Amino acid sequence: MSVRTYNPSVRVGNWNEDIQLEEDTLKDFLDKREKGELLTQKSSNLAAVALQKKNLSISQDGNIRFGDVIMLRCKGTADRTRYFAGVEPRDDCTLALNLTDPMQLSQDKFATTCNVTGCRSLEPVLRTVFCVQSVNGSDDVLRYGEPFYLTTLPEAGGLLLHSDNCTFMKCAKKSRHQLVSLVSEPSFLTQWQVVHKEPRLRMEYEGAPVKANDVVILTHCKTNQNLAVEQDFLVRTPLGREYEISAHTSLNSHKAEEESNLWTITMGVPGDNMMSSLSQNNNQSEAIPSTSPPISQ
Repeated sequence: MSVRTYNPSVRVGNWNEDIQLEEDTLKDFLDKREKGELLTQKSSNLAAVALQKKNLSISQDGNIRFGDVIMLRCKGTADRTRYFAGVEPRDDCTLALNLTDPMQLSQDKFATTCNVTGCRSLEPVLRTVFCVQSVNGSDDVLRYGEPFYLTTLPEAGGLLLHSDNCTFMKCAKKSRHQLVSLVSEPSFLTQWQVVHKEPRLRMEYEGAPVKANDVVILTHCKTNQNLAVEQDFLVRTPLGREYEISAHTSLNSHKAEEESNLWTITMGVPGDNMMSSLSQNNNQSEAIPSTSPPISQ
């Protein structure tokens, strides 16, 4: 006569070790949550710091000077026709610091090297504003054809916009074009220059001051490639899908740069529409509605 010696209440294998492991895992999780060391907590804190609102510099004479805080904006495509299902026309975007590096999210500060993306948000925040720095330490106006550094603010680590010739191991992940990133050490690889958008007028504008809120082309000094928005390639970030940024010159049939290479150096100029809209947004965000009734005379 066979007797069944096993039932669901029987413990088999290393049951004691499994229970102890679960208890230790739960205890470690609770300790990290109390100290704020969980990856989700660190990433949310870092994202909150990166989204702090910043003020752009105001140009009194309409020129861009070294030390000004600016925002680079690339206008969306003029043709809004959807030629393929699921493919949307490119929207307006701004150059922004990317927070997708897992090692960076595990720290409480910005890493010394990170990538950049095209953010659809057009508000001046810490991750979307940059500072124009001179190569030789001058405080004069920025001129066409003059090399300069484009750095993040000191709160974001003071990183410099960097690029180099693409190789098989070092290139943009999706477009396979020249990689653009942020580094901490200045070099010839971090030097850029402003070029006029019209090819026939570039020699005439050589050495002329760069005006604020003008549409220009940013060219890398070493590789002679233009800063570009890859409208066909999106990358995942903690803040949503954003456009991939590379250094690639896109020419049309007339040998002129396409819309993906055109950037607007956004600043505040007294009396313009951009300045008034920014002031209205700041006033609306800082205004607190009053709930007390008006005082009768």
